[in-house]
Amino acid sequence: MIYTYISFKASFSNLIMKTRQILHFFPLPKDFEQSVSDAWDIQDLKNVSVSRPAEMVEIALSHQPSSSQPSSLEKNDVTAEGPLEKLKESSTSSSSSCNHLSKQAKIEALVASNSIEIEDLRQLAWPGLTPKARAKAWKILCGYLPGNASRQQEVMQRKQEEYQRYVDQYFATKDQDVHQDTYRQIHIDIPRMSPVVGLFQQRCVQEIFERILYIWAIRHPASGYVQGINDLVTPFFLVFLRDALRIDNENLIVPTDIEVETSLPLEIRNSIEADSFWCLTVVLDGIQDNYTFAQPGIQVKVKQLEDLIQRIDGQLHSHLVSHDVSYLQFSFRWMNNLLMRELPVKASIRLWDTYLSQANGFSHFHLYVCAAFLIRWKSELMKKQDFHTLLMFLQNVPTAKWGDQEINLLVAEAYRLSYLFADAPSHLAQRKTS
Repeated sequence: MIYTYISFKASFSNLIMKTRQILHFFPLPKDFEQSVSDAWDIQDLKNVSVSRPAEMVEIALSHQPSSSQPSSLEKNDVTAEGPLEKLKESSTSSSSSCNHLSKQAKIEALVASNSIEIEDLRQLAWPGLTPKARAKAWKILCGYLPGNASRQQEVMQRKQEEYQRYVDQYFATKDQDVHQDTYRQIHIDIPRMSPVVGLFQQRCVQEIFERILYIWAIRHPASGYVQGINDLVTPFFLVFLRDALRIDNENLIVPTDIEVETSLPLEIRNSIEADSFWCLTVVLDGIQDNYTFAQPGIQVKVKQLEDLIQRIDGQLHSHLVSHDVSYLQFSFRWMNNLLMRELPVKASIRLWDTYLSQANGFSHFHLYVCAAFLIRWKSELMKKQDFHTLLMFLQNVPTAKWGDQEINLLVAEAYRLSYLFADAPSHLAQRKTS
């Protein structure tokens, strides 16, 4: 047993060194390999909630991949032939459009109501929110705002004032020796963010992100600031900014040429900043192990993903392993950034509707989303026969044109996997110890 452990640790150390060279954008923490003794214990996922809206259960369970057919996520384009098929397709499309409008109306009516039941909101949010309802819905789903409309303004004002006190108290300490490194890293990372062209090059926006991230880091010394957390502010900031700008075009997140400082008064900008801080805090509270020393939460999730794929699709798993591709080399970033570097920002925002609709969306359901995401590219990956091309593909997946439809299929497949394999890690652990 001692020899086996030493061999494992030596192999893992070699893997870490190789991964450091590849993941230059996200270097692993110092002495990462020194913390593997207990970080790879596989957590039991039996507590994953699988209570979802009936229509999404139906979608998920209808997407069952087989050995003779491509998986549901590969069937993006189906062309019907003949006039009867086209008529059926047109009828189905019309019916789907009516259902979509009906769901939109329900979501917006619920969010505008005087009293919102959180479970009702979760049910409607899981398959995706409308841009008009999203900002308020996210605040309620995060627990930042109560469902009672009469208390919302009072609570929001109190929390915004509390955040402003944090700014006054902490931000002036950024130049102190003990905090210089934290602020410097934040200051370096923010200009690198560019999911919306030009927006994050505005100094006004950069200062908002700097304050949010610095204050969160100071108030959470167990983890502090880690590269990747900066990306997690983006969805909240963009959704709340869009809401403040009152954009009518549903397909537009934020105009690329918008000047935030001149378009919004200081009071509104401060509100967006405070709201983003509090909602980010809720998300990070659920996944803080991802960002503490040696990032043990990510270690666990990477191992869970490997075990899950091995059980779901042994062929794909064997193909990756046989070409020396380690899951850590590509899925570290998937876990660290919640797939935000892999998806267009609009698609990430849609995905977060589903994550926020669940109490453990970011901490547990994300694992199954990553599994579904990897399996989505199976046909392309199986064609690649060397380490370099496999890894390059996995680090640069072609999702530039992804939108709501692709995310809907992704979360449906992820739900199916969570429904069927929620206890897979514990089963694997039992099998290995028996």
